[in-house]
Amino acid sequence: MDYKEAVNTYKEQLIEDLNGLLSINSVKGEKENGAPVGAGPKEALDYMLKLGERDSFVTKSVEGLAGHIEAGSGETIFGVLGHVDVVPPGDGWDSDPFTPVVRDGEIIARGVQDDKGPTMAAYYAMKILKEQEETFKLRTRLIIGTDEESDWQCTDAYFKHEAMPDLGFAPDADFPLIYGEKGMTTFNIAQRQTVLDEEEPNIELKVLISGERYNMVPGEAVAKLRIIQNMTEVIQSFEGFLREKEVQGSYEIDNGFLKLGITGKSAHGSKPEDGINAGFVILQFLNTLSLDRNATSFVKFADTYIINNFDGTSFDMAHFDEEMGHVSVNTGLINYTEVDGGTFGVNLRYPKGLDFEKGLEAFEEKANRDGFVIEDVHHEAPHYVNKDEPLVKVLTDSYRNHVDDDTEPFTIGGGTYARTMKKGVAFGAMFKDTPDTMHQKNERMKIDELLLATEIYLEALHRICIKDELNEN
Repeated sequence: MDYKEAVNTYKEQLIEDLNGLLSINSVKGEKENGAPVGAGPKEALDYMLKLGERDSFVTKSVEGLAGHIEAGSGETIFGVLGHVDVVPPGDGWDSDPFTPVVRDGEIIARGVQDDKGPTMAAYYAMKILKEQEETFKLRTRLIIGTDEESDWQCTDAYFKHEAMPDLGFAPDADFPLIYGEKGMTTFNIAQRQTVLDEEEPNIELKVLISGERYNMVPGEAVAKLRIIQNMTEVIQSFEGFLREKEVQGSYEIDNGFLKLGITGKSAHGSKPEDGINAGFVILQFLNTLSLDRNATSFVKFADTYIINNFDGTSFDMAHFDEEMGHVSVNTGLINYTEVDGGTFGVNLRYPKGLDFEKGLEAFEEKANRDGFVIEDVHHEAPHYVNKDEPLVKVLTDSYRNHVDDDTEPFTIGGGTYARTMKKGVAFGAMFKDTPDTMHQKNERMKIDELLLATEIYLEALHRICIKDELNEN
């Protein structure tokens, strides 16, 4: 089969179907009837399943959270796991994030790189094989999730009803191939000890808000202060702080309260050092003020354990593995109110070899002494597939047949649906020199790379699910 020619035949239809998917605002929302994670993700799931029905695949929806598009039969299930939910777009876009536009050969829209573009590329690989009247020797399923960016309710629900694929890949990361993913954890560090001020403080912290997701570096932060006297002095101090730190910020006086704002730089939570955590910056300024006692406790805790703790050192959980790298820590949520106290929402990722549960227990003992507790712990162990597996070799070979790149398969700190399968890997769709715009404003994907990824997926599925090369090995 001439994979490139086959994909070019479908180019216009592929882009048209992708634009339809990108036009759906599928950020997680409030639970609705039949839509457990909001109307938008459910609409995106239904859109994909309708494409499958249009093209005469077998389709199934599971609890409005996930579904699959299937071809072939037999005992062995090969899974391709993609997702259609997206993170919030944030501010600063040059165009409407849910109205896809083409500029300089790139499609610009929220989700085009993570993960709607790659999911559509995988779908078209299946569609082309089916319309070539090829016989699928493995049950081949494109499994579609709607809650990958948050709590993975979708995969939990799906695998309660459906069999786990025997092997497969997630088109939600980088080429050539990822065979290992760090352990993924989220937890909250919550302030529980309140202390009354003996005298009325001059500066009270009323509210601090920063972040929307555990797995995003927050690009914005706001704080509201009540200042009894010397308002001008605090404002001047804030202006000097902004100049010193070389960050953007703003302030306004509202009914006697001082509202402060910081603009940082958002980034994916797997690489927190690539962003500028706006919550960290505003906490650093607050640490220069004489605040009320509860706020002081919150800010001092942040200064000791949270701010710029990117590798777990402040938690005494720093660890390094030669294949999987270092621990990474992203504090994606920082919230405080004078009534409830403060909370830090942490996303910690770790390589094999770290005893996470033991480390967290030891850190909690320290946190307790400062009036903080650990809550809402969600933990997934590291995922690892031997890179000598035939699956890894065939997928890598399929990639190299289309790209002049001898880069070896590797491991990452991110988490993909590949970890839901015992023998699952992440396979594209970003190339070696692709700018990573996931979770950032003006997210984009080159049309040429969309087509190239489709060619690679087409060859991979042809060799594995049609020619059954893995059994031949």
